[in-house]
Amino acid sequence: MTSPVPPASPLPASRSAARFTPATTRGRRAAAALVSAAVVAIIAMSVAVLAFFIGNGQSPAVFAQVFGHFALAAFFAWGLLSIANALGATRAWFLALITGFTSACLAALIATTIMVALTARSPFGPQAFLFVVGSLVSLNLIFVLAVVLGQVFLAPRVVHGVLSYAPVREPRRIALVRIPASNLDEAELTHLERRPVDQARADEQWDNYCAALVAEGWETVEVDAAPELADSVFVEDTVVMFDDLAVLTLPGAESRRAEVEAVERAVRSISRLSVARIESPGTLDGGDVLKVGDVVYVGASSRTNAEGIRQLRELLAPHGYTVVGVPMSKALHLKSAATALPDGTVIGDPALLDETGLFPRFLPVPEPEGVAVVALSATSLLMSASAPRTAAMLAGLGYRVVTVDISEFEKLEGCVTCLSVRVR
Repeated sequence: MTSPVPPASPLPASRSAARFTPATTRGRRAAAALVSAAVVAIIAMSVAVLAFFIGNGQSPAVFAQVFGHFALAAFFAWGLLSIANALGATRAWFLALITGFTSACLAALIATTIMVALTARSPFGPQAFLFVVGSLVSLNLIFVLAVVLGQVFLAPRVVHGVLSYAPVREPRRIALVRIPASNLDEAELTHLERRPVDQARADEQWDNYCAALVAEGWETVEVDAAPELADSVFVEDTVVMFDDLAVLTLPGAESRRAEVEAVERAVRSISRLSVARIESPGTLDGGDVLKVGDVVYVGASSRTNAEGIRQLRELLAPHGYTVVGVPMSKALHLKSAATALPDGTVIGDPALLDETGLFPRFLPVPEPEGVAVVALSATSLLMSASAPRTAAMLAGLGYRVVTVDISEFEKLEGCVTCLSVRVR
């Protein structure tokens, strides 16, 4: 079923799921305040201890003498800075300066007072008081300066980092599929002569097609079967995906319009998707929609009319897509004649296209069955086994090509793109 080719270097994807925008909840704000305060306090403690260590001849005994004091000062500084940062002290440099200086001085005074009280043999008196206050410009000076600088220059960055942090989410790679109807051989035909369809073989080919998707890391979700709807296996025509927007179509063939209802249920079951639809008198088949980055080429075919293209253009404009109409009279759908590689190059059969000049980069293929590819990833393609020369050509361009036999569906003007809808 597959013919592996050595993988190429990853190619850039036009649109990929990247980072989501995290909600700035109370919990996240609290975490930002606690973490930013902790970073400043720990750095200030470390700087102060290191300064005393260097200033006293790098004697290891210094650590035992001053670590406890500065650890205590850092603890109080962390508490005071946490409160200040939670109240918004990092929003402006002068607020950070004031809160940093105030918190550092209070923390140093409290820590020094405790240490004096624990070590002094006599009750706390004027001399001890003067020592505690004087420590701000002697024992605790470096600690105070470190806290102030950390609060002004470092804390705002830490707060911003915590509030904006969002891991890259790998979206579920879902492929909607639909089992062939029992009357598959009655499917609509426009440009081909009708030939007998082997139902059992078609079912086997469909199973192999789904298995290929699963093997390449796609999760297949089956739309409810429609045994009486002959064309329902060609699920691509009923919905088109644009990031998190699903556009339900109104198929040009009236016999196919009942297919959309079950597809809508499947789409709405994927919680992250929003749903729009093409309304009558507009008609649109998903097989006429070719996405290349932010440009959407739409075939003006016997199945997709001008009103359908206009509605799609209106739906996609707020999402940053440009819709380009493509005249189509020689093939059923635009993607019956052309599809796109992950790098944006459009491949196709010039004999099946009214106009190739609309595509900035166009590469002819040597076989009509080779016009359709499904981009499994930035480096992998799925295509029909009926086009070995095209497969070899694309492999020569650095792609890993996976081939499947869909010959029974090709008798019905189908191709590899028709049999699934990729949600990514």
